[in-house]
Amino acid sequence: HIWTCLLCLCRFFAGLLVLLQSSSYVTGADHDSRPNFVLMMVDDLGIGDIGCYGNDTISTPNIDGLAADGVRLTQHLAAAPLCTPSRTAFMTGRYALRAGLGSTGRVQVILFLAGSGGLLPNETTFAKLLQKQGYTTGIVGKWHLGVNCESRNDHCHHPNNHGFDFFYGLPFTNFNDCKPGAGKGVLVDVQETLWQISVLLTLASLTLLAARASGLLRVSWTLVAFLAAMSLLSFAAWFVPFELLRTWNCIIMRNGEVVEQPLKLETLNARLMSEAERFVERHKDGPFLLFLSLAHVHTPLFVSEGFTGKSKHGLYGDNVEEVDWMVGRMMETIARLGLSEKTLMYFTSDHGGHIEEGPKGGWNGIYRGGKAMGGWEGGIRVPGIFRWPGRLNPGREVAEPTSLMDVFPTVVKLAGGALPEDRILDGRDLMPLLEGRTNRSQHEFMFHYCGMYLNAVRWHPPDSESIFKVHFFTPNFSPAGAVGCYHTGVCMCHRPFVTYHNPPLVFELSRDPSESRPLSPDTEPRLAEVLERVKRAVTEHRRTLAPVEKQLTWTKVLWKPWLHLYPTIHPFLSCSSDFFPQNCKL
Repeated sequence: HIWTCLLCLCRFFAGLLVLLQSSSYVTGADHDSRPNFVLMMVDDLGIGDIGCYGNDTISTPNIDGLAADGVRLTQHLAAAPLCTPSRTAFMTGRYALRAGLGSTGRVQVILFLAGSGGLLPNETTFAKLLQKQGYTTGIVGKWHLGVNCESRNDHCHHPNNHGFDFFYGLPFTNFNDCKPGAGKGVLVDVQETLWQISVLLTLASLTLLAARASGLLRVSWTLVAFLAAMSLLSFAAWFVPFELLRTWNCIIMRNGEVVEQPLKLETLNARLMSEAERFVERHKDGPFLLFLSLAHVHTPLFVSEGFTGKSKHGLYGDNVEEVDWMVGRMMETIARLGLSEKTLMYFTSDHGGHIEEGPKGGWNGIYRGGKAMGGWEGGIRVPGIFRWPGRLNPGREVAEPTSLMDVFPTVVKLAGGALPEDRILDGRDLMPLLEGRTNRSQHEFMFHYCGMYLNAVRWHPPDSESIFKVHFFTPNFSPAGAVGCYHTGVCMCHRPFVTYHNPPLVFELSRDPSESRPLSPDTEPRLAEVLERVKRAVTEHRRTLAPVEKQLTWTKVLWKPWLHLYPTIHPFLSCSSDFFPQNCKL
């Protein structure tokens, strides 16, 4: 009996061992089937600038090839028409106002690296969730979601604090002050006012001093000193934050260290691509996620050596063609390392082209409006291309409404992670659409915000192929008859810069994608139903919104000297990892 029992025990443990090995094998197989991710986002690219979306004057063979080998989305939408809120929604899978990154006034994006606003530490990005699944995560390029909260070393908004193991790039963005001779790009009227005040005060103090010295007037030294002090104060308030913007804002960081200050645009793209390639090479055994967030094609425009004059569309076209080259180089790197069938690649733009920039801005195709124009299609309809050989059938086109926010649940689920249950997600898993398992978007309603204000609502009725768009207000273009806000450079979202419509404007996008013919009861029998159903959806949506600390208020956005990222030896010295590496550490 003893030997029989021992034999039974041996068989039991042998079976248990086989079971564990089998379980381990299945788990390992599941782990190996998880893809790497390369997410590529261009800055301010118009949907009409790409060959596969209808452009026949700019050469984009690599992006077109990506689309031919994958799935092309034709109604892919940014959740906001500006950088900071759009990228917030992309990172979190939620509308930006849920994170406090929608605007109620003039300031619609982060303006200073030394501001205290940004993506709050309690937000959950897809990178944080992929880290938990064993992924190595990296971002190369633009961030524009803040850096510090209370001190220049807390890095509460920094990418390393939001799930990215590696960061190399611009913690801010590329803007006019970063390119010598390109002009100014931040609060230009405020700068002019401060300069004029300092000049007037200086002239007043000198005049009183001269009058006293000549005996024409009895002027107290206290008054002269006061005016001189006020003149100096207003000059400092203009010069330090604004004239030194290139030093303060235009920097390159590697993780928490400043490696170039100010940045050199002429070599920026080569360094971004080199860092992106090296990241993939270091982590080729995976799994990894790389967010390649390009500085192109935001103004001021710049191109690397070899791309000038290549395009038929001037400097802007040269920029787009360099973007195409960068995408091609990333595709070649993935192929060279044998990772093509193990990698989901994605290409998009953070929002539409900036049409007020004229020939320096993007083309949004047939769609009305552009960057910073609320819910008009031209500002929010962006390229959307997914490629995953062996998993996604090549050459497919999906015309259903999708969002940049959908990337969040898509990559998290593919990585084997669980979606957070402590917050509302607005994105939806794209894989059923991309694989053709469904031909219907999970977005019945989509809400289009201009800052913190609900600008428009998209409704895709379950029983219809129609897609209705209801505009509650529209930006006031200037001058009269223009197609943009040329007087202010970008459109605003608050009165008196907008016009509210009662009843709202309604368009049927499947018949009128350029939003040129508002519906009426005579042209659309369902108009009353559309307005009523959208009204109920807005009420339900607003019930899901919770109070959150606003991050784009003046107190959060304005320059704070104690939050500066600058070289340790002296704040006015240049910093270069090539020439002065000792200056580049915080």
